[in-house]
Amino acid sequence: MSLLQRFALLLVAVVIAAGVLGASTGATTGAANVAQLRSALAAQKARQRTLTDSLSSLNRLIDALDAQISLVRAREAAVNGELIADRERLAHTQSALGSQRAQLARLRRRLALLRRLLAAQLVADYESTRPDLVSVVLQANGFDQLLEQLSFLRRAQHQRTTTITETRSAQAQAQRAATSLARLERADRRITQAQALRQRALVGMSALLGAKQGALAGAQDAQRAALAASRARGGDLASEIGRLQAQQAAATRAAEQAPPAPPPSTGALGPSGNWAIPYPIVLCESGGQNLPPNGAGASGYYQIIPSTWKLFGGAGGAAYLASKADQDAVASRIWQGGAGASNWVCAGIVGIH
Repeated sequence: MSLLQRFALLLVAVVIAAGVLGASTGATTGAANVAQLRSALAAQKARQRTLTDSLSSLNRLIDALDAQISLVRAREAAVNGELIADRERLAHTQSALGSQRAQLARLRRRLALLRRLLAAQLVADYESTRPDLVSVVLQANGFDQLLEQLSFLRRAQHQRTTTITETRSAQAQAQRAATSLARLERADRRITQAQALRQRALVGMSALLGAKQGALAGAQDAQRAALAASRARGGDLASEIGRLQAQQAAATRAAEQAPPAPPPSTGALGPSGNWAIPYPIVLCESGGQNLPPNGAGASGYYQIIPSTWKLFGGAGGAAYLASKADQDAVASRIWQGGAGASNWVCAGIVGIH
């Protein structure tokens, strides 16, 4: 094989090695990215579990609140019933108040009238000389006149007694009516206040339930939105992980299909390279280069074929993949002080047997 052909093979090997190295670097970077994405995906899943637990807690709270709402609504119905009864009592009381006020006004007018009448009678009795029974008898002109005057005196006395009795009765009735009116007015105020308290209680209950329902519904909506966003992000991360893993698998397949790359070469080694066989043979075989396999499979500084490499204890699949020291050791065992010179074609070419 000419030196030019060997140099071309070396270039091909370098290009292949660079491709494999790039694929390996890409795979390493991809692996790092996949690890980061998996970590982010795990964080999203943890967040989803937290949000799901929180939503479950909110659902339990809403269930409990529903029970409270049922109780409050039952209480609202009871309070509404009490309000209706209060309104009926209030209407009855106000009607009774109206009747009582009208009756009291009538009684007071009658009492005033009786008092004026009684006063007039007392004044008349005071200003006139009140006749006694003896004077009436003595002054009477006959029995008929006596009877008439006696009848007049009885009527006058009865009228005064009746007026006094009616006045006292009217006064008592007016007092009772005033007392009843005061009681009805107190009942009216009590019922009105109770109605106002119940009405405020209903408003407070409704406001409290509305606030709780609104807060829980808002929290539910927010957490559902966060959970949906987290699931969408998790889906994106899983898709990205799948894409990177596919790229890594493709890179791995490409690396497996590519020929192994030789270890980095330090360039051609000259006569002072501590060779295990004569340098002219090395120069003829490889030019002092760690060459990749040729068409026959020979490779390395000493161009050893794989079967010979393994036969004399070489490690690895080919000579060029081993270090120079390992290649020197195997070449020395093959050479055996010149006994194995026939293993190299170039030995005959350069005249070394």
